[in-house]
Amino acid sequence: MVLADAGYGGSAAFRQALTARKLTWAVGIVRTQKVFPAQVRLRIPRFVRRRPRRHGIPSHVSRGADVVLATARWRSVSWRTGTRGPLHAKFAAVRVRVADGPQASKGQHLPGDLAWLVGEWRSNGERKYYLTNHPAGTPLRTLAAAIKARWVCEQAHQQMKEELGLDHFEGRSWLGLHHHALFTMLAFTFLQHLRLRASGRKKNDRRGATPAAHASGDSPGAPDRTACAASSPVSRVRRAHRISPATVRRVARKRASLS
Repeated sequence: MVLADAGYGGSAAFRQALTARKLTWAVGIVRTQKVFPAQVRLRIPRFVRRRPRRHGIPSHVSRGADVVLATARWRSVSWRTGTRGPLHAKFAAVRVRVADGPQASKGQHLPGDLAWLVGEWRSNGERKYYLTNHPAGTPLRTLAAAIKARWVCEQAHQQMKEELGLDHFEGRSWLGLHHHALFTMLAFTFLQHLRLRASGRKKNDRRGATPAAHASGDSPGAPDRTACAASSPVSRVRRAHRISPATVRRVARKRASLS
């Protein structure tokens, strides 16, 4: 599945290229993105005084995403459980046809493919809008989980820049940049593997611990406070394996010179 923000989601060519490759996508859009109702049809006038029309006339008028979802039913949805409890917000979804089809004579875009128009109403009052090509009948919670999965990608990108030197490349070739990004992602994947393996061992140790091991007052199922206090997976692995920041920077410089 491809996830993108409104910078990419606003491009009709980008969305259509993903659909042509049979990829599932969920992208952000601006609130003024024009959409048609799902039941829109193109009609050809019977009597034409001039040359025949190349395109039909839509049976409905396109409207902005915010206008379409203004009268929709909003429901509170929890898409996953975070460190402080369930994450939830209000969501609404409507089947539409995006106004990204062929351009008519007056500059208006005709209806394109069917898609889900999804709105998110956050607790601070902010509203966000998305488009996704999930099939009809997809539950609202599935749509919300797919859209909010972009947060994981953004966190991984931020940690690779801050911890592993993703933004330290100073070369000028595309091949060198590609190699630098590839090895950074490989390093991040390896550190994630170490973190998950260490986390699995701690869970097994807690399950097999005796009641005397919890004399400090923590329950057997309580989360490990040391693990929860870490700021990022990379930082947790660095502390567990005694990897100093200087070593990480030295490896990043060496990788950049090889690229």
